[in-house]
Amino acid sequence: MGQLQYTRSLVMTKLFVHAKLLIDGINDTPKFDQLISIEDDKIKAIEDYHEIQEDVIEVNTITPGFFNCHVHILYPVGFDSKKEFCLIEKIFYAQKHCKEYLQSGVTFIRVVGTEENYDLQIKEALQNDVIQGPHMYCAGKVICMTGGHGWQEGIEADGKDGCLKAVRTQLKSGVDLIKMMATGGVMTKGVEPGNAQFSVEEMKVMIEEAHKAGRKTATHAQGLQGIKNALYAGIDSIEHGCFLDEECLELMKKQNTFLVPTLCAPQCIIDKGVENGVAKYMVDKTLKVKDAHVKSVKKAYEKGIQIALGTDAGTPFNYHNNTAYEMELLAKLNIPNMDILKIATIYSARCVGVEKDYGSIEVGKQADLVCLEENPLENISNVRKINRVIQSGKIVVENN
Repeated sequence: MGQLQYTRSLVMTKLFVHAKLLIDGINDTPKFDQLISIEDDKIKAIEDYHEIQEDVIEVNTITPGFFNCHVHILYPVGFDSKKEFCLIEKIFYAQKHCKEYLQSGVTFIRVVGTEENYDLQIKEALQNDVIQGPHMYCAGKVICMTGGHGWQEGIEADGKDGCLKAVRTQLKSGVDLIKMMATGGVMTKGVEPGNAQFSVEEMKVMIEEAHKAGRKTATHAQGLQGIKNALYAGIDSIEHGCFLDEECLELMKKQNTFLVPTLCAPQCIIDKGVENGVAKYMVDKTLKVKDAHVKSVKKAYEKGIQIALGTDAGTPFNYHNNTAYEMELLAKLNIPNMDILKIATIYSARCVGVEKDYGSIEVGKQADLVCLEENPLENISNVRKINRVIQSGKIVVENN
């Protein structure tokens, strides 16, 4: 058996794709009639199309695999806010969510908050081919102040020493990034999204320790003062960013801080409302931030802030296959479709820190590709019309 496995590993797998239209994630203009050669999990060549003595997959439009930089993989979606799930149920749902990401063209996710670091075990199951799903970076448990946003499933920490200990604990467990809570949030009862929580000093200690270990940092930050505290402390990405003023935008520009807007999250809460089982306190808090949130994202784009795509999947009625909806909401802000596709691919790869291997269609990179039936530059909703998804050189989704 061992010999058989060894022999198999020496057999190179090849795929050839003829794309009538290629959107590579890097250039501002697409390329036409391109032949992409894939060997094992990497892109080997990209050239003008010519006939070859191999089977060739014909596709209308091809893009890099999409990213979702803000997900909660363990949270089932579509239920009354009061409904509780046992761990076994959540794990089965997580397996379903992983498939849904691939089916919606998402080949890389960043998980930014999971009870008991269970996302690390899901990632291991994916890497060992126990289940099928996207590449994954994991934050494990969030770090929050005592009684702060996310306390039910996070690590509560106070003061510089407590925060340092919390980060080191998470790094020891093997997380890919550190997620902290700079402000209150919609989902936690009794806290306000606008209120700052961690101090600048507390966040600075956590960010510096994460950076020493080569890890990026992300913060839930909705209210203005909390956003500023995180920026003063040197955070890598602001999640949500509902209230951004000129000082925030200047700091983000200067420090190359990413914004992950998650427009889906408030929109889904408002779309469904109390009548569908969303808790009234969640709806009330969402209504307070939604308009400012949309304005902030628009201002950030106009200022040239780096934006990455995230949906906050797992929040009420915010399904794990909602990545296309986030793109559609960005389009409503008059962001050009080419820029939206870059936000969903190469910009997100930079936010996660994996742009050397993922996020664009270039020779030597991972062969993560989405084959579309129609051109998303004409209508961004065409990202929903998926023909195939290729991940690491293998066809993982095929819709004929």
